[in-house]
Amino acid sequence: MTSTVELPLWLFLLILLFAAVTAASHLLFPSVRWFLRRRMERAVSKLNQRLARPIEPFKLLRRHDAIQRLVYDPEVSKAIVEHSRETGEREDVAFERAKRYAREIVPSFSAFTYFSIGIRAARWLSKALYNVRVGQFDEEEFRSIDRESTLVFVINHRSNMDYVLVTYLAAKQSALSYAVGEWARIWPLSWLIKSMGAYFVRRRSRNALYRKVMERYVQMATQAGVAQAIFPEGGLSLNGAPAAPKLGLLQYISKAYDPDGRDIVFVPVALNYDRVLEDTILVAADRSGERRFRARLWEIAGFLGRQVWRKLRGRLKPFGNAVVNFGKPLSLRDFQAQGGAIDAEGLASILMGRIAQAVPILPIPAIATCLLHRPYSREELISAIGLLLKSEPGADIGFTPETLPAEIDGALEQLLGRDLILQQTESYAPNPERIDILRFYANSIQHLLPGDAAPAS
Repeated sequence: MTSTVELPLWLFLLILLFAAVTAASHLLFPSVRWFLRRRMERAVSKLNQRLARPIEPFKLLRRHDAIQRLVYDPEVSKAIVEHSRETGEREDVAFERAKRYAREIVPSFSAFTYFSIGIRAARWLSKALYNVRVGQFDEEEFRSIDRESTLVFVINHRSNMDYVLVTYLAAKQSALSYAVGEWARIWPLSWLIKSMGAYFVRRRSRNALYRKVMERYVQMATQAGVAQAIFPEGGLSLNGAPAAPKLGLLQYISKAYDPDGRDIVFVPVALNYDRVLEDTILVAADRSGERRFRARLWEIAGFLGRQVWRKLRGRLKPFGNAVVNFGKPLSLRDFQAQGGAIDAEGLASILMGRIAQAVPILPIPAIATCLLHRPYSREELISAIGLLLKSEPGADIGFTPETLPAEIDGALEQLLGRDLILQQTESYAPNPERIDILRFYANSIQHLLPGDAAPAS
C-alpha cells in the first residue's frame, strides 16, 4: 500500500486530465449550467413583459427534455410498434430511429440568439435590401385576440426573405417558430436556424414513423401555445402565382385543437416584392419542370457579401418595396361555433383565399402586367397604373397618387438596369429574352385584376 509506483510523465498527465474532466462534469458544469439557466430565465421574464405574447415555457424547454417528451409520447410509441411490425425491424432499433427523427426536428431555441442576433440581423437586412412597409393591419382586431390562444401566421411563399421579413416585423409580438425545408440543414445555417426556434421538415418523406414524430411535435407546440409561422404552399412559387396549398402542417395543427383547451387563431399574411432575390433561379426551375434550385451556398454568400460591401460604401440601393399585409384572422373556436367543420382542406381554402385577396399590388408587378400587353410610355404607365387605385379599392396598393410618378421612375430604372425591359423612342417594351421574369412578377397580382387585364401565363 505504501510502495512507490512509477509512471511515465505522459500517463500521469493523462490521469490528471481525466480527473479534471470528471470533477468538472460532476461538480463545476452543473453549477455553471444552473447559474446560466437562472440568468436566462430572469432575462426571458423581463423580455416577456415587452412582448405582446410571451414566450411559452414549452419553447424554453431544454432540447434533451423536449426530445425525451416527444419520443416517449404514447402516439409515437404506438407508431414505433407499428413500424416494427410492418418492416420487421426490432423495436429497440425503431425506437432509436424515432429518436433520431426527434433530434432532427426539435430545435434548440435560444432567446439570446433570437432577439439579440436574429432580430437585429433581420431588421438590418430587410431595411438594407428593401423599402419595408406594413400595409393592411387592423391593430384593434389583433389586440382583441385572446392572449392565451395559439397564433399561427399563414404566409404565401415568395422568397427565402419571407423568413427574415416576417421575423423582423413580428419582433414586438413574440418569437415565431418556423417550419423550414431541407435547404436549412446546411451547416452553419442549421445551427443558426435551430437556435432561432425553427424545426426541419422532410417535405417529401413518406415514412409513416417520421410523419408521426413530426405530427406530434407540431401538436405539442400548438397545444402549448407556441406562436408559429407556416407556408402552406410548401415551397417557393416557381411562376410567381399563388400555388395550391399542401395540407400536412395545417392538418397537424387543426387536429391539435381542443374545444376545451386553447383557441387556435390563424392569421393570414400576404407578402409581395418589387424584386424577389431568387427570381431567375425560380423561373429557370419552372422552365425546366424540375424543382431543383441550382444556386449554391457560396453563390448566395457571395451575393449577400456584395450587398453588404455596397451598403458599407453607401452605394447600395434598395430593391424597391417589400410590403406585408395582414388579412382577417380566423379563430377555430369562433369558426366551430358558427357551424364550420374543422378540416384541413376547408381551412386551407379559406386561408389561401384571404391571403390571395391581401397580396399587395406593387410598382414592378403592375408595370410588368401592362408591358406584357403592349409597349407603354412613362405617362401611359402612370395613367394605367393609377386606374388601379380606383378600380381595386379593396386591394392594398404599394403607392399613392402623390408618390406614383416617383415609384414608376424608380421601378423603370431597376427594370432597365436588369435588362428586363428595353427603352424605345418614347416607350418601354419587354426584353424578349427575359420576358419570363416579367411574367413571374405579373403573375403575383394576376388574380386581383379583371380577366382582360391579366397577363398571359
